[in-house]
Order: sequence, then structure tokens, then C-alpha cells
Amino acid sequence: MSDPVPRFINRELSWLEFNGRVLNEALDPTNPPLERLKYLAITGSNLDEFFMVRVGGLQLISTHQRANALPPDPAGLSLAGQIAEIGARVRALTDLQYDTLRGLLAELDPAGIRCRAMDALTPAQTEYAEALFTREIFPMLTPLAVPEPEDFPPVPGLGLNLLIRLAPAGRKRRDRFAVISLPRSIQRLVSLPTAVGLDYLMMEDLIAAHLDQLFPGEQLCESVVFRVIRNADMEVREDQAGDLLVKMRRILQKRQEGQCVRLEIGAPCSAPARDFLVRGLNAPEAFVLEAAGPTGLSGLMALATVPRFDALRFERWDPQPEPTLIPGESLFEVLARRDLLLHHPYDRFDPVLNLIEEAADDPEVLSIKQILYRTSRKSPVVAALIRAAEKGKQVTVIVELKARFDEERNIEGARALERAGAQVIYGIRDLKTHAKLCLIVRREPTGVRRYLHFGTGNYNEITARLYTDISYLTSNEDLATDASLFFNTITGYSQPVRYRKIEAAPIGLRNRILELIEGETLRARQGQDARILAKLNALVDPQIIEALYEASAAGVIIRLNVRGMCCLRAGVPGLSGNISVISVVDRFLEHGRILYFHRGGEPQVFITSADWMPRNLDRRIELLVPVEEPACRARLIGVLETGLADNVKARRLCPDGRYELRRPSGGETPLRSQAWFNEEVRQRTRRGVMNRRQEFEPHRPASGDK
Repeated sequence: MSDPVPRFINRELSWLEFNGRVLNEALDPTNPPLERLKYLAITGSNLDEFFMVRVGGLQLISTHQRANALPPDPAGLSLAGQIAEIGARVRALTDLQYDTLRGLLAELDPAGIRCRAMDALTPAQTEYAEALFTREIFPMLTPLAVPEPEDFPPVPGLGLNLLIRLAPAGRKRRDRFAVISLPRSIQRLVSLPTAVGLDYLMMEDLIAAHLDQLFPGEQLCESVVFRVIRNADMEVREDQAGDLLVKMRRILQKRQEGQCVRLEIGAPCSAPARDFLVRGLNAPEAFVLEAAGPTGLSGLMALATVPRFDALRFERWDPQPEPTLIPGESLFEVLARRDLLLHHPYDRFDPVLNLIEEAADDPEVLSIKQILYRTSRKSPVVAALIRAAEKGKQVTVIVELKARFDEERNIEGARALERAGAQVIYGIRDLKTHAKLCLIVRREPTGVRRYLHFGTGNYNEITARLYTDISYLTSNEDLATDASLFFNTITGYSQPVRYRKIEAAPIGLRNRILELIEGETLRARQGQDARILAKLNALVDPQIIEALYEASAAGVIIRLNVRGMCCLRAGVPGLSGNISVISVVDRFLEHGRILYFHRGGEPQVFITSADWMPRNLDRRIELLVPVEEPACRARLIGVLETGLADNVKARRLCPDGRYELRRPSGGETPLRSQAWFNEEVRQRTRRGVMNRRQEFEPHRPASGDK
């Protein structure tokens, strides 16, 4: 008798499946070659973060003296089993990455983008490379002698380094070693002079060819490129933090000194050099990669985004202006009349920025309250809030200093806001503030009115062109009252309150979702039509998964669009036969979170900042916001249904945890959801422009004209 199918999929292996889906886009010959290279670079960057956070955390746990006594995870894997499975999957994924890279470089060469070896340069290119090294590179390099592995210098995480093996000297018969860290200010790809196309050279190859200048009179035996991935799974102990800002700066420094969780070594590499690196960096043997190509695949993004070569890229999809907005019209006047829903990046992010900038300059605006989780480097949102504070408006900003890998940028923004006179709150003790909300209070002839922006994405105009997200702008009084209560609760000593419309984590959001699922379950048991549709980034939470299994058994039709990790097993008879799960990987990163509950034919539709994960529901401040305005709600339902109908870029989760590409069947028309959304918004914009042109406004003479 075979063992029963586990009820859950391991979250780490599910994440690796997601990265495999991204890598499949790099393999897809229908994608242009530079776009495929971009997908490949993204898989490298994703894998770096996976090791820094997830594997780093597992390795820290494994060093605990009672680690062997830990219970298995919900999928039934022990800690050691998880690490072993991760190692096997990563090795297979890495092999495929480098196979893909070789194929792409061979394809790019005849298209005019050529990687050159030092011994294959033309005389003019050799002269250029020599001059570049002598003039700009050599002065920045600092070789460090490393007598023994235990003397290994602190090389930075994610940076490129060279290990130099020198012949023995004097009476000693042992090889000698030295390390050179490549400064981050050095561009990795060296563009070479050429009449046609792009010839480039890897910076590490240029340096390796000139090591005799760094070690004059020495016998050079070998140089090896290596790269260290360090543990970044470090959290602030806020009960001991004191000044959170100071503590965060220390965390950033500690990341550069964290334990090595993965070591990438360029091939070829001799056994003595490999052994010296592994011992010197205390690298886990299971995660030592001898790369079959350049280390640090994320660095290939510089090549994927090189100027020109548009024929090797996707056709541009430019965000479109919202057709119902008249240029120059006040957004306050618009939102006083109606709600506005935007689907990014198909719709421009401009209305969100314009609302905040208008609020900063409007003399009738009294206060602005905003949550900032991730912003761009030169954020127009931060600039507008600074301007508002300088003009005397009451500006309160919750800046989440614990937003991983954006801590330094958020610290800089928080300091600038404080200098301008804004009230800055550095997140909430023991929680991450992940909600996306802006509340503007304005004095009007009829009294004070509040204007709101709720979002599923960050206030970052750069990622708003790359991620699919939802913005909901409104002046709805119930939502405004809830937003004010929400801010008061998280910034003051207010006790959690009962909201009119919204729900917030970590207090009530989990229970609200479970109630909504249970409502559909009860209706199905009563013989009613019952459905749940959801678009999420991740589905990990065991309690919610069990509730979905129960709903499926009762007859609820559940269709889920989960971009990344999904620990639920879909389509298993007797467990999840009524649940289907897809994942869409395409040009834009699917990031919006939308929920639909049929409710007996009177649907409830929500946007949310929270994925269905324990960290979002229990350890973060998140929002669940109903969208009840009919036109906005209908558009959200359309976004959900179109995404779920994708049969070109969607992959279906199989009962065994694999994903398979969906293809049109039974006479279905091919539907690529992102292309459909792009064209739909373009058509809406065209219709809006035509409608405005057909609105004739008579010119009336000014008084006194004859």
C-alpha cells in the first residue's frame, strides 16, 4: 500500500519551483534573446536572496544544539532533509542556468553582442584594455596576502574576488595565497572599441591577465574567481534594541560579516585552491558551486539592459494615462465625485504621485499620513512629503526600517523627513509595517474631508513599471474613518478597534479570511453556488490551506493564481479536487493581491497587502480593503478572471507539486493575460481621447466683446 500524499508542499522547494518557472522563460525561444538573458539574471538574483534569507535561516537553526529534536515541517521533511533536498534542487537548477547561458551567448554572438577573451582581442582592443587597466583599474586594486586559511580577510558578500595561488618561496614547499577584492565601483563588463555591434570583456579576465603587475617577480600558478553569499537572516531584537536606527545600522554591517552560506568558484580551480577557499571561508560543502561560466549570474543584468539592440528585446509596452482624468484637473475634485481604480503597470502610476504632490502644495490640505515600506532612490513621494512638512502641514510617516535590503535607503529617507519637520515613526515594535496607505486630510467649504490611497504595491515609481499592482483612490467616508482609526491604533496607545469596512493584521485579518472561506463552505453545504477566486504572491499558511481543503470537500469551486510559493496541493482527489492553482510568469512580476468571495451572488471583492503566509497574518501590519464601488469592483473581477484564464504564460500546479505549462485546448483561443491587459488599457485610453475630442465646448466672448 503506497504512502498517502502529504497534505503540504515544502515552502523552500516550492520557492525553487518558482525560480525554475522564471528560468523556463529564459529557455523559451519565443522570447527575444536579451529578454531571456534578463530572466536568467533574475534567477541568479533570486537564488542569491534565497540563500541569504531562507538557507541562511535554516543553517542557523541547524547549528542549534537541539536542532535534531525539531519536528518535521508541515510537508513532513526534517531540517536535514530540507537542506539535502535544497542542495539537490539547486545543483540541478544551477546546471540548467549555465547550459542556458552558453546557448544565449552563442545566439547573441551573430546578433552583434560578443564576449571576447583576452587572447582574442584585436590590436586596437588590446591597446584600449591595457590603457584602461593601467589608468583606472590598477590603482584601485589591493592584493592581500593570506598565510593560512584562518587568516582569510573579510571579503564582502555578493562581491567578486580573485584568489591568487603563488609558487612556494624560500625553504617552504607550500603554495602561497593572496586575495584581491574587485571594488564595486568597477563595471564588470568592459565595452571594447569595435566598428559594429558590441564587443565586451569580463573585468575579472582583464585583471587576471595583468596579475604580473600586482605580483612582480612572483611565479603565478593560478587565479580563481570566487563569490561569497552570506547569511542575511538577521533580525533586530527590539526588546534590546534601544535606538532602532542605530541597531539597524549594526545589522547592515553584520550582514557583510555573516556566515558563508554559499560559495561560488569559477572554473577551472585546482584542488589546493578549492580547499583553501572552503576552509578559509568555512563554506558548507553542500553549497559550494564550481561555476561552469562567470560567477554571479545576477551581474548579467548589465548586459541584458545594454543600450541599443531593440530588435533583441520585447516591443515596448508603455503605461497609459487614465482616460477619465482631464489634464490639469484636481484629483481632489475627481475623488470627491467618484472612486478611481488603477491597474499598474498598464495604467500609469502618475495619479498616485500627483495626488501626493498636489496634497503637498494645496494650502487647504491640513495633514498627510503615509506608510513607506520601499521607495525609489530619489523618491518623488519622499520629496513631496518633505515639501509638505516644510510648508507647515502636519506630516506623519511610518518608515519601515526593517524592510529587508531596503533598510539603508529607508534610513536616509527617514532622516531627510525628520530634518524637514515631519513626524517619523520607525515602524512598530516587533512587527513589520507592510500595509500600503496614504491618508490626506483637507479643509473644504463643506467641512473637513479625507482622501485615501490604498495599494497592493509600494510607493515606488520605478517598480510600478515592472510589477502588476492595484491602486484604489477614494474619499469614501467609511474607509476614511477606518484609515484614521488604523493610523491612531498603530502610532499611539489606542487599543485595537472594530473597523467599519477594512480589516488589519495581526489582529483580525486572519480570522476575517477564515470567516469568508467558511461562509462559502456553508453555502456549498446548503447546495448554493459557492466560489473563491484569489490572486496572491504566496500561499503558505497551514490553517488557511486546511480551510480551503475543507471548502473544496464541501463543493466550493476554488481557483487560485499564486505567483510564487504555494504549499497547497491542488487537484488531489478527496483532498483538493475542487481547487486549481496556476502561476503566471511573464514580462511583469505579478504582485497584486485580489480576493473574491461569491457570497450567494452578491460578491465581496478585496485588495490586500498581505499574502496568505504566517508572517503576513501574524507578524506584520497589513490591510484588507473591500472595493464596493460597482465599476471598480467589476474591473477587479475582470482582472482576476482574465489572469485565471491565461493559457499561454500560466503554469498549472499538478498534484505532485510540479508545474506544467497550460496550453489552449478544446478550441480555446490563446490568451496571454498580460498582453490582454496591455491592449485593453490602450484601447480604453484611445476611446477616452476620442470621447474628449467629440465634446464640443463653445467659445463664449468675454464681457464687453462686440
